[in-house]
Amino acid sequence: MSHFPSSRQCHVLFVIAGLGAGGAERVISLISTAWIARGWRVTIMAFDRPEDPVYHSFDPAVEIRRFDIPAGRGLASTLLAQGRRLLAIRRQLKHVRADVVISLLTKINVLTLTAAIGTGHKIIVSERNNPRAQKANAAWNALLAQLYPRAAGIVMQTRASLDCLPLSARSLARVIHNPIEVTALPTPAAGAQRVLVGVGRLTHQKGFDLLIEAFAKVARLHPDWILRIWGEGEMRGMLERQVASLGLSHRIELPGKSETPGGWLAKADAMVLSSRYEGFANVLGEAMAAGLPVVAFNCDFGPAEMVDNLVDGVLVPDGDAGALAAALDRIMGDAALRMRLGIAARQSATRFASPAIIEQWDRLVDDVRAVAGA
Repeated sequence: MSHFPSSRQCHVLFVIAGLGAGGAERVISLISTAWIARGWRVTIMAFDRPEDPVYHSFDPAVEIRRFDIPAGRGLASTLLAQGRRLLAIRRQLKHVRADVVISLLTKINVLTLTAAIGTGHKIIVSERNNPRAQKANAAWNALLAQLYPRAAGIVMQTRASLDCLPLSARSLARVIHNPIEVTALPTPAAGAQRVLVGVGRLTHQKGFDLLIEAFAKVARLHPDWILRIWGEGEMRGMLERQVASLGLSHRIELPGKSETPGGWLAKADAMVLSSRYEGFANVLGEAMAAGLPVVAFNCDFGPAEMVDNLVDGVLVPDGDAGALAAALDRIMGDAALRMRLGIAARQSATRFASPAIIEQWDRLVDDVRAVAGA
């Protein structure tokens, strides 16, 4: 049954670390656009620099406030930065006077809930990754256990991730997947070359070392394929050395961050998610929505709730480079299979379409305001 959002005006304040190329930023972009169109007011509080590029597009009516408080390095610097962020959030809660505050990502959630103590603000916190795998230190975990039950609502991205919450907070939680919109459609090259893509930050989490290892096992069997890994991060040097040591610099490309959202879809023939852990994996949903055949590690959390194995994609055992190589061999060698999986993926991804997901956010905001008598 469709939910019709309250006709009352609403002012929503988002709190997030920054406005880069991440999935959380993409979600805020899509949701805020819908709410602005409805006549709501949206303010975004971020801690990156005012001159930093904003990767995703935001409606001009969205008020963006950037506070230039980097996270810090080392214990003393980190503690100082978190204290400054906490005070900044507290001041903004008093100044902005939003009807609902939505914070995203664990540490920002903890800071926002702490800053809101005694203010009467209704805080919705949103977990965007795998809380168990992030391995936050004991102090953050203790704060999370104490503070999450104070939230007015908790958004998790997958059903499996609910088990990561403190027992006392689970009754406040609901699962809302990320909204997915197709920003570009693949336009495979007319020639013989085929392109396998991976997308994400060049970090340990994203498992591109495993993807490179898997591709190397089957590259000679498929000379018409190259691997293109989009993204930037601290593991670039290590990955480049791995590629060079395998003698595959002519077959594996690391072109950096895609200049536009979804730009990595251009010229792609198949997409692989090699992450060691995830929250939801927007790029997997975007690839499916664009009709690309996908191969993904069955990691915690997300892929198993997004991909029906061998129906609309291929799931392989988590972290198994050999199994990933076998799946890539099958996908790269079978054009009919790629077409069948891609067609099914596009149909399957309609459940993540923005209108359906935004409706769930509407319901949550209305429920939170109703409980508080707003």
